[in-house]
Amino acid sequence: MDHPVPHLERRFDVELVAATKRYGGVVAVDRVSLRIPRASYCCLLGPSGCGKTSTLRMIAGHETVSDGDILIHDENVTDLAPAERGTAMMFQSYALFPHLSCLDNVAFSLKARGVPKAQRHAKAMEYLALVHMDRLSHRMPAELSGGQQQRVALARALITEPRVLLLDEPLSALDPFLRTRVREELKRLQRELGITFIHVTHSQDEAMALADLMVVMDEGRIRQAAAPREVFERPADSFVAKFIGGHNVLNGPDGLIAVRADRCRLGAPGDQPHIAGRIAAVEYLGTTVRLALTVGDGEGASILLPDELFFANPVQMGEEAVMVWREQDSHPLDLPAAAE
Repeated sequence: MDHPVPHLERRFDVELVAATKRYGGVVAVDRVSLRIPRASYCCLLGPSGCGKTSTLRMIAGHETVSDGDILIHDENVTDLAPAERGTAMMFQSYALFPHLSCLDNVAFSLKARGVPKAQRHAKAMEYLALVHMDRLSHRMPAELSGGQQQRVALARALITEPRVLLLDEPLSALDPFLRTRVREELKRLQRELGITFIHVTHSQDEAMALADLMVVMDEGRIRQAAAPREVFERPADSFVAKFIGGHNVLNGPDGLIAVRADRCRLGAPGDQPHIAGRIAAVEYLGTTVRLALTVGDGEGASILLPDELFFANPVQMGEEAVMVWREQDSHPLDLPAAAE
């Protein structure tokens, strides 16, 4: 008697296998391989030109893949049109139709599919309620704030019930206070809907707050892909340590090391690791005070002190200082690829 093959539960919603994007002779994405677990929030992070947006657009199907493969829910979608991939894209500009109300903007894709008006409006109201915009369903885009427009655009993307939602710097046009509020809403929605969000950003804070999987890119390659805490606690190399911020990259006895700025203190030479320098700047940040130091041959370092600790024994610009840290707070870094 034949036994049924056991069901293998899908572990990843999106997989990139040596995905490459070339524009003429320029390689924008260089053999990127990445597995994004089921129902996770993934942030692609890096400086301008690092390849994060090209990667997102390849997943969406808005850019062709020069080499490699892209899988969504275990299906190879490399050659499929965007509408056949089960993804929805939310653009930075929101791209709402100015002549349509919020309700009709959200319902537009259902209208294009021939869904009757009453049915599509009912479903559009459900998604407007999901983003707390149902009470403004009658308004036109010009009558909305930037944050409200962003919520309508999000509802319009979600009404298609995508397998994966793609977000291209969706918070960049918002002021800092509103950005934090909408960030909280995005995380809530991702958890409630149980689908994967892939979010491109240049903001380290945004990625830290949102991501289950944080993917740091540079020059078309992935430098590190891990949980935010892992990236911050154990940056893979000097690029990641410097880009994420909050770290000092220093020469250790066996190579480069990273030491978190909040684990450094002012002290005196002794048995513990230390480096001498001069105070270059003092920045009061509210709960903390950042001391910038010039050390060695003009290199920079920083110390992040709790405000009460700094004001108990304040220092001034121009003063000589010694930065100290505990050995266990230093983390060895991989050498850059070019130096290997």
